[in-house]
Amino acid sequence: MLELADIEAARERVAQTARGTPLEYSHTYTAMTGAEVHLKHENFQRTGAFKIRGATNRIATLSDAAKEKGVVTASAGNHAQGVALAATRVGVDSTIVMPEHAPTAKVKATENYGAEVVLHGANYDAAAERAHEIEREEDRTYVHAFDDEQVMAGQGTLGLEIVEECPDVETVVVPIGGGGLISGIAAAVKGIDPDIRVIGVQAAGASSAAPSLQKGERVVIDDVETIADGIATRSIGDRTFDHIREYVDEVVTVTDAEIAVTMVYLLERSKTVVEGAGAVGLAATIFDAFDYDEGEVIVPLLSGGNVDMNTLTTVIMRGLVEMGRYLKLRTVLKDRPGSLEELLAIAADHGANIYSIHHDRTSREIELSDAEIELELEVRGHDHADALVNSLRESGYEVEQLD
Repeated sequence: MLELADIEAARERVAQTARGTPLEYSHTYTAMTGAEVHLKHENFQRTGAFKIRGATNRIATLSDAAKEKGVVTASAGNHAQGVALAATRVGVDSTIVMPEHAPTAKVKATENYGAEVVLHGANYDAAAERAHEIEREEDRTYVHAFDDEQVMAGQGTLGLEIVEECPDVETVVVPIGGGGLISGIAAAVKGIDPDIRVIGVQAAGASSAAPSLQKGERVVIDDVETIADGIATRSIGDRTFDHIREYVDEVVTVTDAEIAVTMVYLLERSKTVVEGAGAVGLAATIFDAFDYDEGEVIVPLLSGGNVDMNTLTTVIMRGLVEMGRYLKLRTVLKDRPGSLEELLAIAADHGANIYSIHHDRTSREIELSDAEIELELEVRGHDHADALVNSLRESGYEVEQLD
């Protein structure tokens, strides 16, 4: 089991490559929750995520012979970039196996950090199988993404920073994927002050930690479905399970809708880009996934900011829908001059802004004398949307609200 001394020893090694990241008090989320919220911005870390910490510590602790032979791992994202940069910084050769359909931007970033990238297989499991083959064939060291105590110790340096930067912290809220991050952080903060509470957060569509704790052994879930791809794992690790059971006070989940809304809040109110996995700690705080007192000092960890731009576009739209600020309606008008103008006048009277209008005369579901209209509207919230829809219906329109 990790102890505080292990994480303190890792700190000097980690500092050779990773940087200390800011921890900032948030007026917005303090007002929103009633707690005293401070955000730990690991999304500002080198490579855009916390993974560089664990990778740096693991590689730094290799023997000279192991360093000479190089390292290998499998990853489709943050871990790939962390291992690549950490290895390159100390002159160690690295091979990263990524799925064949990994995003081009992530492949290029990993190559730019100095790794040889091998594209193999349709998914992570296939890539990992090939990486272990390379491990055996070339006698390289496999750098596990989470289930390794040196990796966990490296991630735990975040816990040291949190307590130093916010000495009054009462609760730390940490994402859980495989469990390496929370294992290290929890060992660190509990080693400093056992009364600091550690809350783990998983996406509801990738929740293996809570059932594992309930059953007393690791649970592997069949299907994973979440926008938080950085924590989309089927199970926590063997070593991390032991650490979570020992050090973590509670594990909760948040929905994809809650994650999307939180990402929009961070963009709009905090001017901060955070990936889905990085938003879950704040989402759990905002949406009361765990209990806390008025004024309690809470530090949600924003663990990374590497989000695909296409994904971000979808998430923003989903978040606006959940917040009631994007409204999509369908109705049928008589196909005659002035009909559309009359409809739009009602929207204008309510102060709704039009994103787009789709006008279809060819649908088989309407009369030949009619036209089907779909409107996409910007509104101010659920109450504003409801008032507009009610007004349209009172004016005689049959309105269907679309997701």
